Amino acid sequence: MRYELYYWPTVQGRGEFVRLALEEAGADYIDVGRRRGRAPIEALIARKREKHPPFAPPVLKAGRRLIAQTANILLYLGARHGLTPKDEVNRMWVHQLQLTITDLVVEIHDTHHPVTSWLYYEEQKPAAKRRTADFWKYRVPKFLGYFERILTLSGGPYLLGRRLCYVDLSLFQIVEGLRYGFPKRMKRYEKKVPRVVALHERVAKRPRIAAYLASDRRIPFSQWGIYRYFKELDG
Repeated sequence: MRYELYYWPTVQGRGEFVRLALEEAGADYIDVGRRRGRAPIEALIARKREKHPPFAPPVLKAGRRLIAQTANILLYLGARHGLTPKDEVNRMWVHQLQLTITDLVVEIHDTHHPVTSWLYYEEQKPAAKRRTADFWKYRVPKFLGYFERILTLSGGPYLLGRRLCYVDLSLFQIVEGLRYGFPKRMKRYEKKVPRVVALHERVAKRPRIAAYLASDRRIPFSQWGIYRYFKELDG
């Protein structure tokens, strides 16, 4: 099956978690927005006759089926491409971990837009500074500390032990993004989560992921995505 991924053409965003899974799986897919611009994404969401209309991208088209929400898409892809266990208990455990990643993504975005996404960062700087300070004092230790503990309990190089799952790819992306948005803070913090950092390095060396990262299919980080660099926030 050739998949079609619908996401914005110039940002990694939440669509990147899906791209990483598709790349690791060696799946045949088209990144529609990058080929045709943003209009097809808006048209897809606005379809009036769609029985199960998506709320927002990312959206994966698999045959006639439209699947939205990042964790939902990964649940679907994981089962079909060996990126999640076959048994229900562990499959739901992986899904639970991905939903925790989803919560963390919201918190990362809100460091630079804590009041509303409708205002520019410059219009909410004081709130962003306070939110970022709290994020690194309380939320990063809670989230990354949790994944560090899961890696310890797994007894292996990945969150499930010796077997890679799609959440490993997502955790790789979290580390990548935090390094971009907060290079100084992240460098200081990484020594507290050595297993998370080791997982990041391990994922980066996987043949298909390494090839993807070196290709033009990988959209660069920018000031328009989830992760944004502002010098005054990287204390």
